[in-house]
Formats: sequence, C-alpha cells, structure tokens
Amino acid sequence: MKKVNEFPVTKFSFKLIFCNILFLLIYANSMAASLSDTTSYIQTIEISTGKIDTIKTINAHFEAPNWHPDNYLIVNSYGQLFKLDLASKRIAVINTGFATTCNNDHGISPDKKWLVVSHNDTTDPSTKAYKSAIYILPIKGGTPRRITSEVMSFWHGWTPDGKTLAYCAERNGNYDIYSIGIEGGKETRLTTTEGLDDGPDYSPDGKYIYLNSYRTGHMQIWRMLANGSHPEQLTFDDNSNWFAHPSPDNKWIVYIAYASDEQQSHLFGKNVKLRLMNTVTKEIKDLTPLFYGGQGTINVPSWSPDSKKIAFVSYSVK
Repeated sequence: MKKVNEFPVTKFSFKLIFCNILFLLIYANSMAASLSDTTSYIQTIEISTGKIDTIKTINAHFEAPNWHPDNYLIVNSYGQLFKLDLASKRIAVINTGFATTCNNDHGISPDKKWLVVSHNDTTDPSTKAYKSAIYILPIKGGTPRRITSEVMSFWHGWTPDGKTLAYCAERNGNYDIYSIGIEGGKETRLTTTEGLDDGPDYSPDGKYIYLNSYRTGHMQIWRMLANGSHPEQLTFDDNSNWFAHPSPDNKWIVYIAYASDEQQSHLFGKNVKLRLMNTVTKEIKDLTPLFYGGQGTINVPSWSPDSKKIAFVSYSVK
C-alpha cells in the first residue's frame, strides 16, 4: 500500500513518535491497573436532571457501554464482550468466536443487528507491539469477519446508513481518522495533521464526524464534514477533552474531560467529568462532578435510544 504519511523529521516528529509509542501502551497500562482491586460502577445519567443510577457494581474492570434499544448494555472486560440486561441486572458473555482479546472500541450497527469489535489479532505476522484490527459479527454473537487489513485500527463510528465505519488508525507513525466500507477493501484517510486524531463518531444525519484532536498542541473536541473537510474546533478550555458522542436526536454531544492536561494520553485512573454540549448553540455544561475514571468510561457511543440518558463507567481502586 502507498505510504500515507511521510512527514519531515523534525523535533516535533520525534516528540510525536514518542507520544505514539506511549499511546500503544495506554490500553496495556489500563489493563494492568485494572488488576489492582478495581471496582467498576456501570451507571446511567439523565441529562435533564443529572440523576445518576448505578446499574451494577462489579469487583472487576469493565469498560465502554453501548446501549441497545432492547434494554441492555454491551460492555467489555479482559478481552471479552458482555451483555448486561438493564431490567434483571444479569450479565452474560457474548460469543465473539476467536476474538477473545477485544479492547474497549466496540459498537452496535444502526440497524441493531451487528456488533463491531476491535480485536488484538495475535495471529497477524506484523511486528507491531499492538495489533488491533476491526471485525464485525452478529449482535447475538458468532464468528467475526475481519474488515481492516492493517493494524493498528480502533473502531469508533458507524454511518447512519450502515455502510461505512470510521476509526482511529496508526499508519507510518501517526494516528489519524480513516473510514472503510463494511465489506472491507481500501481505507480512506480523512485527517492528515500531526498529533493524535481519535474517537470519530458520526452525527445521526451523517453530515459530520465528531472527534478529539491534538493538532493545536492541546486535546480538544472538533468536528468535520464526513469526508474530512472543513474541520471546526468546538472546545477551547484547559481540560483534555476526548470522545465526543452525538445524541440520537442530534441535539447534544457528550464527551469526557480530564481535569489535567494529559497531552495525547487517555489513561485510566484520572479525575474526569462528563460534559454536555448543545449542538446548535455550542453551550457547554457539566453533567457530572469529577470522578475516578478515564480510559473505559465512555470510549464508544453510549446514549440511550431516546436521547435522555448516557451510560458510563466510573471506578474505585483499593
């Protein structure tokens, strides 16, 4: 494949390479931290009142809820995917076939029939330290079908028509946003800036991709047209802002804000809060006070189908 990123070697490039190496370790560090007596609180918050309900407390490290309209959440833990029924609170393993080293970048198709996962393919002959590739399988479980031929690829968004996936990928030392058809094939690069671009999620009308970007030297929320053109910065504060997810009714985005400048990292075990932005007025308000979280809290789309609530995970460590 033709090289897509050949930046001149500069002082910034060396810093960027270092940050990319650090990024490779984020998930591994998260999982290592999770072995230290972590308790996960799988929760929902009502955006109009701020009321938080704890759905389930588990003495293990769980991450990244997706909300299915059939009244259950999909979460991951230690490489596996789980179905958490919101009524009974029962949790069960989802059969993902050979994909048993899934990370927290997973989601549900627009027609609710398919599950996309980012699985660390240990059979890949690549020499890269981490080998996440994107796969699709039936929502009730089954054998995954590989979509991305290259690693590393971390899923984050699905077009409303169900035909295209958006993801963060490392190619030639830089993390950018890419898209690909659900049948696989050639990927399309959508961003070209130095520094990390991550967390692409489509607006419900398919017009925009929301993302977080380090292109200014500080992690902020941006959006661009779905073809990657006309980028627009949406947040301008001192927080490190990640993972903007638009509501199904297209009125809001929710994102996670680190209280400290984490540069290009989104580690587990930090002081974070959820924030809500009006997509029309751009007005922002806090949804939660600071809590212990970060990596795994809302990596992926987690809105309720009626746009009234958000599912997320907070943590405590003994």
